[in-house]
Amino acid sequence: MTTAYIYDAVRTPRSRGKMGVGTLSEVKPINLLSGLLKGLQERHDLDTSLVDDVLMGCVTPMSEQGSDIARCAVMHAGWDESVPGVQLDRFCASGLEAVNSAAAKVASGMESLVVAGGVEAMSRVGMGSNGGPFLADPEFIADNLSVPQGIGADLIATIDGYNRDQVDTFAAQSQQRAANARDKGWFDGSVLPVTDRNGMSILQRDDFIKPNTSTETLGALRASFVQMGAAGFDDMAKRKYPQVMDINHVHTAGNSSGIVDGASAVLIGNKAMGEAMGIQPRGRIVATAVLATDPVIMLAGPGPAAKKCLQKAGLTVADIDLWEINEAFASVALRYMRDLGIDDSITNVNGGAIAMGHPLGATGGCLVSVVLDELERRDAKRAMISLCVGGGMGISTLIERV
Repeated sequence: MTTAYIYDAVRTPRSRGKMGVGTLSEVKPINLLSGLLKGLQERHDLDTSLVDDVLMGCVTPMSEQGSDIARCAVMHAGWDESVPGVQLDRFCASGLEAVNSAAAKVASGMESLVVAGGVEAMSRVGMGSNGGPFLADPEFIADNLSVPQGIGADLIATIDGYNRDQVDTFAAQSQQRAANARDKGWFDGSVLPVTDRNGMSILQRDDFIKPNTSTETLGALRASFVQMGAAGFDDMAKRKYPQVMDINHVHTAGNSSGIVDGASAVLIGNKAMGEAMGIQPRGRIVATAVLATDPVIMLAGPGPAAKKCLQKAGLTVADIDLWEINEAFASVALRYMRDLGIDDSITNVNGGAIAMGHPLGATGGCLVSVVLDELERRDAKRAMISLCVGGGMGISTLIERV
């Protein structure tokens, strides 16, 4: 197998995904993505004709994000006309699926240089607006006990015994860590400013982070999924888990991932291509894994996926310096740490999606830049990235500095 090297990983800042409110809501998704492609080209004086493919995750590929936005962004960025592009959808794992697929293409020797990542302009294309069986087919929902993710998150908290104070404490820590990392400039090397067509800056740094968040302010928020549970979804979940008498609804807007706009791009290639471009690799992809678990609780896949990834790499938990779990909900991260026997001293050390937001199709690529930056800052060696995924799936990627 050929080694798949990471030559660079960049992302946009993230901002609130609400039209007229979020700083990036004025920016079309194609411009979020093409801006990153232009940035990659400029950072490395990249001959774009060398790029074999561009793989981009997008969870809501319709309206402004439809029509194969990856290829559209390549064209919009003015890259060589020989460069193709494809849009991928594995729900919240789409960005990391794109990275893993790009790594597989390079590792197999079938391609030499691939760009992967994703985009989600949630202010302009609403989450869930593309419908589908999970959200809109009553027969599928009834037959599969397909409850919303928030119910699954509260179910995890109920089964594991995480109370409101615990999930709020984790959320407050995410905000504090993200604010600290941003304000100290730890993200600056990989975050490319978003500009308008005249080159004027629209947003340079993440502005969704709320540094003044405390457990007290979080404790004043109302639980988000009580009404949804009372509408019948709690009973559906309890049909699969009859040992649960009542679901403890602990998740709120403050301890769940934020709805934001953003994009990511990761440059992955083999050794010969790096030498031809005159670029030194920042890391390599050691192993990847994807699997599925119970689709009712839905969000319990990250821990098993990480264990599968470790097994494929021939490594143990002790071999990993940093762990990065997408904070879809606080209970997901708490379950992840419990499953792997790790603690928060090495997990999401610079905060996560509760603080910075989760631009669905882009998040996996964003996390690659976050862990690479932090591995370099700490002079550490390995990091594991994991995400929970709709339908009970989990995904992981093991990265090593070179």
